[in-house]
Amino acid sequence: MSGTGFGRRGWLLFGAMCLLWGVPYLFISIAVESFSPPSIVAGRTLIAALLLLPFAIRSGALKAAWKVWPWVLAFGLVEMGGPFLLLGNAEQSLPSGLTGLLVATVPLFAALIALGGGDRGVLAPARLIGLLVGFVGVGVVVAGPGLSGGKVDLLAAGEVLFVAVLYATAPFIVARKLGDVPSMGTITLALLFIGILYLPIALLTQHEVPTAPSIVALIALAVICTAVAFLAFFALIKEVGPVRAPLFTYVNPIIAIILGAIVLTEPLTVGLLIGFPLVIIGCWFAGTGGRLRPRAADDAAALAQAAAPPEVTTPGGSPSTG
Repeated sequence: MSGTGFGRRGWLLFGAMCLLWGVPYLFISIAVESFSPPSIVAGRTLIAALLLLPFAIRSGALKAAWKVWPWVLAFGLVEMGGPFLLLGNAEQSLPSGLTGLLVATVPLFAALIALGGGDRGVLAPARLIGLLVGFVGVGVVVAGPGLSGGKVDLLAAGEVLFVAVLYATAPFIVARKLGDVPSMGTITLALLFIGILYLPIALLTQHEVPTAPSIVALIALAVICTAVAFLAFFALIKEVGPVRAPLFTYVNPIIAIILGAIVLTEPLTVGLLIGFPLVIIGCWFAGTGGRLRPRAADDAAALAQAAAPPEVTTPGGSPSTG
């Protein structure tokens, strides 16, 4: 049964997403050296869309996605248009590792959105403790001396935290409004929408001649971290549900920090050694409740709640779809 928890396929997809969305912070940091943030968004999305377009057309997925294009556009804005631009802006002043750490708050926001929609399963003691432990682990790493090399740009940090809110919202749009649409069609059409939207802005803001490292980083962002990653992300949402899918963001910062330290010589802190096990343990309990195999009844109820239409509400409030 899809969307019922972390089985073998779920953990494989989870591991893939830890890597695929752990490396973008490094590539963005390199790309932004000679590309404007809107240029990165336009290039990243248009290249990825062109790669996926033949497959989406051949399978009929693009036609299916067009029938619900307003929701596809909403997903694109929330998952791509806003975050890609904000991350590019933020990484002009924030280290890539710190950026990855701030994005790791996604599961906390996802849990709050699910709770606001009436999903009381989030309040299960093991899952709630897991979320809290994971968040503490992220805080320990952030508090590690020397991570930022000085004062943190609070505006840039706020931009990244808003990205976390957007990332937490996007899976609910997929689950509630795009669940019956082929993922290939949704991803391709959303990428096209965002790429076309940002192209004129990119042309107006790109004043430098891109360097070879920035061009390579942009291509890697488009192919590896966008086209391939979104296909894996949709598969993960279907496999484990929209609340648990973003839990890989607890591990992404570890990869971001290590790559930042090795490639960009960003400071590697003692806080990482203390926070890493807390992040992993928190992620495990938040995603599985501490069980090796999920209980079918509990997970089926969580899936049904996640897929409920917006007009189905509980006394706790109406679900948020972004």
